[in-house]
Amino acid sequence: MFQIVGIIVVFAMVFGGFTLAGGKFDIIIQALPFELMMIGGAATGAFLIGNSLKTITKTLGDFGKLISGSKWKQQDYVDLLTLLFQLTKTMKTKGVIALESHIEKPHESSIFSAYPRILKDHFAVDFICDTLRMMTMNLEDPHQVEDAMEQQLEKHHHEAAGPAHALQTMADGLPALGIVAAVLGIIKTMGAIDSPPTVLGKKIGGALVGTFLGVFLAYGLVGPIAARLNQVYEEEGVFYKIIQAVLVAHLHGNAAQISVEIGRGNVPSAFQPSFSELEDAVSNAPTL
Repeated sequence: MFQIVGIIVVFAMVFGGFTLAGGKFDIIIQALPFELMMIGGAATGAFLIGNSLKTITKTLGDFGKLISGSKWKQQDYVDLLTLLFQLTKTMKTKGVIALESHIEKPHESSIFSAYPRILKDHFAVDFICDTLRMMTMNLEDPHQVEDAMEQQLEKHHHEAAGPAHALQTMADGLPALGIVAAVLGIIKTMGAIDSPPTVLGKKIGGALVGTFLGVFLAYGLVGPIAARLNQVYEEEGVFYKIIQAVLVAHLHGNAAQISVEIGRGNVPSAFQPSFSELEDAVSNAPTL
C-alpha cells in the first residue's frame, strides 16, 4: 500500500511543482509518446538483452512483492522453529535412524506435513534435509557445516535477487537513454534551424523531455522498485538464516529448546514470537 502512495506522491510533487511554477504541459504531452517509445523501448530491449529468460520471468512474477512484501509472516517463523525443534529433538533422543525417513521423503513425513507453507518452499525443505543428511553421514564439525550452509545461502540469495539487480541496472541506464533521446531531438531541431524562434523553442523543449523522462524514471520509479525488491529478498533470506542458526546450535551440543531459542533471537523484530509463544507452539506440536 505504501508503495502505491509513494508513486502517487512522486507524480504529485514533481508535476504539481511544475504546474505551480507556471509550467505548461503542452510540450510535454506532445513529446511524451515519442520520448517514452525511445527511452522505454530501449530500456526494455536492453533488459531483454542483458538477462536470462529465468530472470526476466522471475522479475515479472515478483512485482507483487512490492506491495505484499516478504512471503514469510510471524506464524511461518513460529512454524519453522517448531519444525526444527521436532527434527533436532528426534535426532537427539531417537538417533539418526529415526530421522532418515523424514529427510529422505519430506513430503511423506509426518513432521514436515504439519507445516504445508514451509513444505511448499523447495529451498527451505532441501536446505534442512540436505544439512541433516550431512549430519547423519557423520559430518559433525559445526564450523564445516556452517561454512557449507553459508555457501548455499549465498548462492540462493544471488539467484533470488536477480530481478532486483536487473532492475537496478535498468535504472542506471535510463538517464543515459534519456540523453540519447534528447540528442536525437536536438538533431531534429538542427534540421529546422531556419524556423522561427517559437518553433525552435518547442522543438528544444520536446528534446529536453527525453532527458527529464530518463532521469525521472530512473530515480523516481525503477530505482526505488529495485531497492524495494532487494529489501524483500533480504527479509526472505532471514528465514533461511534461522535454519542455519538452529542446526549449527544443535551441532554444538545444545538441547533442542536452546537451539530454537537461539533461532528465535534471529527472527526479525516485527515477526519475532515471544518466549512463551514459542514455548506454547513447541508444547502443542504434534507428537510423533
